[in-house]
Amino acid sequence: MSALGAALAALASVSVGVAPSAAAEDVQAKQWYLASMQADQMWKVSTGEGVKVAVLDTGVAETPSLKGQILGNEVPKSVSYRATEDYDGHGTTLAELIAGTGSGGGLKGLAPGAKIVPYRVRLNSLKGSERQKTPEPYQAIRAAADTDAKIINMSFSGAYVSAREEAAINYAMSKGKLLIAGAGNEGEQGEGSVGYPAGYPYVVGVSAVDASGTVTKFSSYGNNVDLAAPGLDIPYWCDKTLRSYCDAGQGTSQATAIASASAALIWSVHPDWTANQVLRSLIDTAGRTWKKDIPSKYLGYGIVRPRKVLEDSGYNPGPADSDPLGKVNAAGGATPSPSGSVPAPSQAPETPSGGETVAKSSDDSNALWIGLGAVAAVVVIGGGAFAVKRARRRA
Repeated sequence: MSALGAALAALASVSVGVAPSAAAEDVQAKQWYLASMQADQMWKVSTGEGVKVAVLDTGVAETPSLKGQILGNEVPKSVSYRATEDYDGHGTTLAELIAGTGSGGGLKGLAPGAKIVPYRVRLNSLKGSERQKTPEPYQAIRAAADTDAKIINMSFSGAYVSAREEAAINYAMSKGKLLIAGAGNEGEQGEGSVGYPAGYPYVVGVSAVDASGTVTKFSSYGNNVDLAAPGLDIPYWCDKTLRSYCDAGQGTSQATAIASASAALIWSVHPDWTANQVLRSLIDTAGRTWKKDIPSKYLGYGIVRPRKVLEDSGYNPGPADSDPLGKVNAAGGATPSPSGSVPAPSQAPETPSGGETVAKSSDDSNALWIGLGAVAAVVVIGGGAFAVKRARRRA
């Protein structure tokens, strides 16, 4: 059995987010997507230098891989409560996946030259008095919008709409930020529709794929998946003690971090581009087997491939002020109607009877990353009433 096959077999026997321990010195060898995305080649062109990514999560603690990478002093005081202390290990994992240097045998970020601005936000994993002291996500989004961080990474998901959160998203968009969020991990729960903030207009919703380019079973799906990125069999910090990594982590959280890092690589080389242009470049070059203007409810416009932008010195990013997701955003995006229904846009062809389609491109040397999977399912996107109070979980 191959190493990947063994990892998948082990994953099948454990619950989501639970995995056996991994030795820290072996962790980078298990970041399979770095080879698939040809990170070594990309790093010759860009490491993400000069780009700041706001990570709104459980806080970000300094590890050997993040030494010198965390800009804790740039967090606005109003939302800075314990931003550089991680109460779960989740935020630190994401920060390393984005900008980790790999020092000390830690995770190597896809954009190791980027910097992390950490935010601790109130998620449902935070309990007790600490919960009341910790800012709500909408407060952190609005505060991050007033900084020079270009990208706001939100690897959490909730079921309901919040007017305050959506207003904060709109404000951040008006400030030129690229907002990226996990679609959610409800794909196997009979409620696969994309959660929030990924479901809001102006937020890039990210689903998760495996090493073959197939969408994962756990990944939420629906109208508001915009891009896909690796999200299966990725090491992560086991808990808040940050003593060891665990194997076989999975989630659209990891996919979101890798999508954010992909954007950072591109923005670093093209600092004069707007968020619209960076996003358009990711959409234009994403790996897919269908027309680029017809999104799939599982993979959106395809799997992120920043290398395709970096290697094309003459790439035209299009107009600076034109939203590449404008059709969806102009229609109100994913915000449910008062009846609770969600309008369904045109979808990419899905494979009947639960199979998968795989297409390979002759212009790419890595077959693993060009194979694109699209699983089929009967999806009923149901309603859910409007509510401000909701349980947010890690994506």
